[in-house]
Order: sequence, then C-alpha cells, then structure tokens
Amino acid sequence: MGAADVCTARPTNGERVRSVVAAAGSLMVVTDRHSCEPAGLHSLDERGRLCLRVPDDCALAAEVALAPRGIVAARLKFTDIAPTTARDRVRARVTLSGWLGPAGPVSETPGVDVRMDIAHAELVTAEGTVTVGLDELTLADADPLAVHEADMLTHLVDVHSDEVALLTRLVDPRLMQGVLRVLPLAMDRYGITLRLEHAHAQHDVRLPFAAPLDDAAEAGDRVRTLLAAARACPRRHRSPIRP
Repeated sequence: MGAADVCTARPTNGERVRSVVAAAGSLMVVTDRHSCEPAGLHSLDERGRLCLRVPDDCALAAEVALAPRGIVAARLKFTDIAPTTARDRVRARVTLSGWLGPAGPVSETPGVDVRMDIAHAELVTAEGTVTVGLDELTLADADPLAVHEADMLTHLVDVHSDEVALLTRLVDPRLMQGVLRVLPLAMDRYGITLRLEHAHAQHDVRLPFAAPLDDAAEAGDRVRTLLAAARACPRRHRSPIRP
C-alpha cells in the first residue's frame, strides 16, 4: 500500500476558507450598484470579520459613505488558483456574503477602511459546494503554509523536478498507468497533493506528512521525510515526464 492510499487528515472547511482568503492577492467585491477588484489589502480577523482597504476614489468607498444606514449588502469573491502550470488550476472558490460598513476613524494614509460583517460563507471545491458556519470560521486558523505555498511549490518545480518525480514511488502504481506529467498541486500542514496528468484526464493524490506541521519552517523537514520514504521504495513504474 502506498502513502497515497492512506486516509489522511485534511484542513477543515473553515481552515480552507481562511487559507484561501489569507493567500489571495485579489478579490472581487460585488454590491447592487458596483463591482471592483481591490488587490492585496484585506484580512480576516479573529472574530470572523473581513477588513478591506479600498482606494479613496473607488465607487465602493462612496457607496459605503453614502449608504442610508451606513451599511451595504455585498459579496466578496475569492479564487484559489494553483501556482504551478497544472490543468484546471482553480482549486477552490470562496464567497463571503454580508454587510460592508466603515471601519474605525478616517486614516491619514490614502484609502478607506471598510469592514464586512459576514452572514454567509460558501466554499466550492472539486468535492462540491458547502456552507461554512460562522462559528467554524471564527474558530479556524489559516493554514501555516497558506502565504508560503505558492513559492514552495514553484521552487519544487523549478529546482527539484527530479524529486517531484521521485515522490511518485509513494503512489499506487495502478494510478500511475498512462501518466504523462506530474506536478505538485497543493501543500498544507497535513501533506502535499500531486496532480497526475494523463492524455485527456487528470487525477490527484495526497501524500501525508509524518505529522501535521505547526510552522512553515517545518515544511522542509516534512518533505525530506517523504523523499526518504520514496527512496526506500522500489521503482514500480517508469518515471513520468517531468514538469
């Protein structure tokens, strides 16, 4: 039995939502009157409220400022895209729905701070669509690797493609039949996911870490442990074409 056959722990839906939000470089804000895409100026606090900085001249800033009751119904949309050049790179979509309002006193720096009180959180993945409860969202933390994952995966592809191929020794050989290319698709505190690409299809497998990590600095040791396990496995199939 290969490592990919083992039932492994995965991030909770609340952790997935927080991780997508934490790593997103941009988002789309949609209200009844406007839509805009402010970049990289958002955060989700410990109480499950999303804080957002928008330009002073943005239509959204004016809409919030002029709202009759000081709040604006809105949806915030985030898209999680794999950093490697795999097929079907969209890994997840997150939509937060609620009310936007002013956040604190006016700042002397450019931009306007607004805050969303979230009423509904939706997570869409290959497994389907789920609603994430506000209690779950509030209690969850972003994955320790969320903001580092893109650099780590692209480094694996650019510098360590031989080692990516080596990891396939931990995959059930039946899943490797007809595989043309293997790419690291995702990495979280519980393990790494490989995308196995065939001529007209693809399949994902997870390789679990020996233990969940608590800090991004531990990722290197976890990957090296997987590589050691792979080297101890016999070569059970030809190496697929590398990235």
